[in-house]
Amino acid sequence: QVQLVESGGGLVQAGGSLRLSCAASGSILRLNAMGWYRQAPGKQRELVAVSDSGGTNYADSVKGRFTISRDNAKNTVYLQMNSLKPEDTAVYYCNAQGLATRGNLVQAWGRGTQVTVSS
Repeated sequence: QVQLVESGGGLVQAGGSLRLSCAASGSILRLNAMGWYRQAPGKQRELVAVSDSGGTNYADSVKGRFTISRDNAKNTVYLQMNSLKPEDTAVYYCNAQGLATRGNLVQAWGRGTQVTVSS
């Protein structure tokens, strides 16, 4: 099993920055992909950014403002969020997909961290 713990959310004014972190632990052999999703009130969960063997991908709404990065030695993924807008307000969830030590594929979600951007 894989467990994910997010940190770094909070309240920030529009134009400000936050950095989210997500650390994976458990019986991990390899993490193929790690990413961030978000869900605003009354809306569906959406992809924000993902890092996998093919590189990185971002939602159009965050391109140029958010940067995803990984520390594979620590099984940790980060999301640097700059020039935040009120519409970025949401619960941000970390997601990881990979291979467990027993050889089975695993996917895990974090519990989420609240990001609130005031205007």
